Formats: sequence, C-alpha cells, structure tokens
Amino acid sequence: MAKTTFDAVSYQDLSEFVYGYAKKPVAFKNGMVIGGGTVYPELNVTLPPMTINESTMKRVLAQYQDMISGACAKAVELSAPGIIVEIELLPPHTFHPQWGIDVAKVVKETMREYEGQGLKSLLRLTPVDIREGKDLVHMYHGEHWDKVMETFRGSGEAGADLLAIESVGGKNLHDDAVMNCDLPKALFALGVVGAKDMEILWTNIVKIAQETDSVPSGDTACGFANTAMVLAGKNFIPRVFAAVDRVMAAVRTMVAVECGAVGPDKDCGYEGVFIKAITGTPISMEGRTSACAHSSEVGNIVGALCDCWSNESVEHQRMLGGMAPTVYMEQLIYDCRLFNTFTDQGKAFDYRDVMVASDSNLDPHAYILDPAVVLDISKQIVQGKTAFERTKIAAAATIEKLKEGIQSGKLMVSDREVKYLDILAQQLSTVPDDEAKFTAEMIKNNTTEKFDPQKYDM
Repeated sequence: MAKTTFDAVSYQDLSEFVYGYAKKPVAFKNGMVIGGGTVYPELNVTLPPMTINESTMKRVLAQYQDMISGACAKAVELSAPGIIVEIELLPPHTFHPQWGIDVAKVVKETMREYEGQGLKSLLRLTPVDIREGKDLVHMYHGEHWDKVMETFRGSGEAGADLLAIESVGGKNLHDDAVMNCDLPKALFALGVVGAKDMEILWTNIVKIAQETDSVPSGDTACGFANTAMVLAGKNFIPRVFAAVDRVMAAVRTMVAVECGAVGPDKDCGYEGVFIKAITGTPISMEGRTSACAHSSEVGNIVGALCDCWSNESVEHQRMLGGMAPTVYMEQLIYDCRLFNTFTDQGKAFDYRDVMVASDSNLDPHAYILDPAVVLDISKQIVQGKTAFERTKIAAAATIEKLKEGIQSGKLMVSDREVKYLDILAQQLSTVPDDEAKFTAEMIKNNTTEKFDPQKYDM
C-alpha cells in the first residue's frame, strides 16, 4: 500500500471541529460508527498484581473473563449504545504470543455472550512493543519482532476488531532528551528515528489487519510525550517543554495513518487532536476518568474533540461500588451520555467550549489542546514535506503559540516557564534544515548501548 501524504488539514474552521464527529468515520458490521455522531465509552482494563506464567494462565484468563463480564453487564444495565473494550497486553503476553492470543479469545467470547442481550461492542487489542533490552537483535527482524507480529496476527484471527500498539522506536533517545530538556535530541528521536520506525511497523500492522479482517486503528506517543507530561506535572521538567514535545510527537503518531491506520487512535495519545485535525480520522481520548492510572492537567479539555472516551487503564480490584472495571464502565457511560445528550440538543459546541475554557488557561499542555490552537498549528505542520520538516515546524509553531498565549494573558505560567521558551527557541535554532546532516550529527553524538543505529538500519 502506498503511503498517504496529508498536505492540508481536514477541518477548515471551528464550526465543524467537535467531539463525536470525524471527517472519516469508521463503520463496523455491528452498526457502530466511530466518528459518526456518537461518543462511545472505551474501557481499558488490566490485571491486578499477579504472576503471569504457564502455571497461572488459567487464573489470568479467569480474571479477564470476570472483569469483562462485569463491565458488559453494567453496560447492558445502563443501556449503553455500544462500548469498546481495550486490552493492553502485558509483556509476558507478547513474549509468549499464544498467551496474548488466548486473552483476546476469552475477552471476545465474553463480549459475544452479551451481544445476545443487545450490547454492541468492539475489542481493541494492543500488544506490548517488546522491542527493547540488551538482547534485542534488530528492530525489524529476530525474536522480538516476530513475537509482536505473531501476537497481532493471532489476535486478529481470534476476533479482535481493532489492532493498536504503543510503539517504542526511538524511545531510549527520547528518554535522555526529556531528562535533559534537549529539544534537538527529542526532535531526532521523534521526527527521524521514531517516524522511520513507525513507517516500517505500521506497514506490517496494516497488512496483518487486512489479512485478518480487523481494523488497524492507531498508535500513541505514550512512551514519549506522556512521559514528558507526567514529569512536567511533578515539576521535574518545565511544562512548556512537555507541551512542545507533545505537538512534535503528533507528527510521529500520524505516520500510522499515513501507512493505512484508520482510527480511532489510542486513548493515551493526547496528540490525537492533531491527528484528527489533519487526517480526519476519529480519535479516542482520556481525561478525568484516567486519574486511576495517572494525573494530568487536561482532564476536561481532551473531551472537546474525542470520538471515544476512555479511562486509560484500571486494575481488576474491588472498590466500594464494585469491581473497578465495572465502576469505571459506569463512569464512562455517564460521561458519554452527557456528550451525546448535548449533541442531541444541538449544544455540542457549547459543551466543547466549556470543556476547553475549564482547562486551557491553567497549563501549557492544556493550552495547546485548545481546538483553535490545534487547527492553527496543524495548518503549519502540513506545510512540511517530510516527518523531519514537520516535527521541526511543530516545535517552532508551538513555541510561538505558547508565547502568544502568555503575552495575551490567555495562559498563566511561572516566570521560569517563560524563560524556558526562549531556551527552547534557541535550541531549535541550532537544528539544521538538512535532515541528512542533522541525522549524521545526532548519530555521531548519540550512538550508545541504548541506541544502536544499526538496529534501525540507519
């Protein structure tokens, strides 16, 4: 499949840019249409702390069956118009592909039991990207690669409706960049190494999806920009760095769509708003209901453009109201009722704007997720011809937008944050326009045991 190039945004103004509606909705055989006007709850669940090995797999599968059964029963009780369940497989489930495939089978079988009660549902299956560690032979062949691909194929054959991943190409570089607030290195990790990795990875995922009658949904910068966001939230790094990093990450995440992914992208990819703006694909987002997994400063604003509403990930633990997955399914359903009722009453844009206003002036990360800001920056990003050019444009445009927000009084930040924007601008000015020259410099200065360019065929 030829790679698609997006040289214009899909939305021209704010009058059509809202939650629940995508220019390129995704329709499924059961009648669910994501991006067609209805926001669906997407429940993400995981196991409680327990050992995963061959001797415990029976108990592991029972845990998944129990949590999905409880969540589906609650969805039936609350008359949900449809639900999505995401299973982010744990490392042992991908290192041992059959274990992950068995999880997919059990979850899908449980969901099918509730179809008879009128519950429409979809399963998103997300293998772990295990292409890390000292024993990694190569990013695109060898044991690690083969096991990821085997897990994808087996999950699709087991009935997974959506295939996704949180890919890690370039993550070691990016981790160093975040800890040192090194913008050029972050740009190299995302716009060069990460983008190259995404193209190879997603070309293969799309092929597997086509062959297993599943949908290639999307990726996320969870291991990249989310790391920066969480560290910034704890004041370990400047918040403006995390905001700039988020928009740069959008270029990398968009490569999945360029290679054939159709959405909805992953919930933990807050950069999804830029993906939606440029490509028109629907997106899944997580906000206040993801507090069970991590804190953030964007709990409401991320709902402004969502097409699916998620909780990130919740363990199968008992709470006063019941088992946690069941409790979170209830919360997600009620949130989605609000989204959809505002739409039914012709007030979707009012609700969108209230969610934006509640967060946008309090944190740089929230500010750059404002739909108006997203559209403006997206129009600049698509002017680049390569992922490298677009990532560099994304950084420059975001720095400028943050400065404008601060100067206009629309964004409140500390003096330290203001000063750091100038530092970031200065760092960016050192990046040459010549990608080959930049790549050679970065490889020369950053080849370590953690980052071996030969493993990327670089």
